[in-house]
Amino acid sequence: MVETLFEDIFRVDQLDPDGKKFDKVNRIEARSDQFDMYMRLDVNTEGGRKSLADKFEYVMHGKLYRISEEGSGANVKADIYVSFGGLLVLLRGDPSIAAKFELDQRLFILMRKVDKA
Repeated sequence: MVETLFEDIFRVDQLDPDGKKFDKVNRIEARSDQFDMYMRLDVNTEGGRKSLADKFEYVMHGKLYRISEEGSGANVKADIYVSFGGLLVLLRGDPSIAAKFELDQRLFILMRKVDKA
């Protein structure tokens, strides 16, 4: 059975914060509501064919290539780095969430747009 390792709602704070680098890729910076996690995500903006993934706005499959921690005491944060065929995501936050992940783990990211309340 497939296990959900992490689920939260992220609010996009910035689009292409360092400027647009590639024609078919945008970078977003976002913060989550429930766990106060930070995410920097490269998004492929090129369209594709119909699939079961159509339930979501965006779907990627990748590999976790690095887990690290910064800070000390109550200020420690864990960084989780995943590569989706060269498109990268950084997820930063509570180390207890990072403990669920493993190096070289294959992961899906499934994103759905939520209307503002």
